[in-house]
Amino acid sequence: METHKPTLKEFLESVESIKEKAGVDLTTTEDLSVAVMNLVSLEEHFFFTAEKTKKDGYFNTIQEIRNERKKLLARLMPENEGETWCIAKHLLAAAMRLIEVGNKLQSEGEKEKAKETFASAYRIYSLFWGLKLGLIKGRSKDEKNGRHSGLEELVGKLADCCDE
Repeated sequence: METHKPTLKEFLESVESIKEKAGVDLTTTEDLSVAVMNLVSLEEHFFFTAEKTKKDGYFNTIQEIRNERKKLLARLMPENEGETWCIAKHLLAAAMRLIEVGNKLQSEGEKEKAKETFASAYRIYSLFWGLKLGLIKGRSKDEKNGRHSGLEELVGKLADCCDE
């Protein structure tokens, strides 16, 4: 079964429709998604600090951060199917880590590798938005698996923090 590839006009119309249906300030939601990314990163850092220092107190802090992250992720992902909750968490975590890797590469003068890494981070972040907005759905076995083209453009149009 062939999947319909929307024209640019149809794509832009769907972006506007999603914006209208969302009923929320998507830039605020984007900020919330970055906060969740940072909380996941903090969970990891407290884990490594606990293990490196052999101080169990850091594990207690992980639980506090995890509880806050779960509460905020629930605001981002109020409806879930299968493992979309965990998928969302891992997409955000992967995007954050790739941003950090890109920053390190850039500071080491590896500008092209940094640029590639940032592009990967943005693609992964765009997949999170596709999942959140219901643009990524399960496919029947007879559908072709296609690249989620246009998601980066969609994120750019939906979560434009400079569009007031």
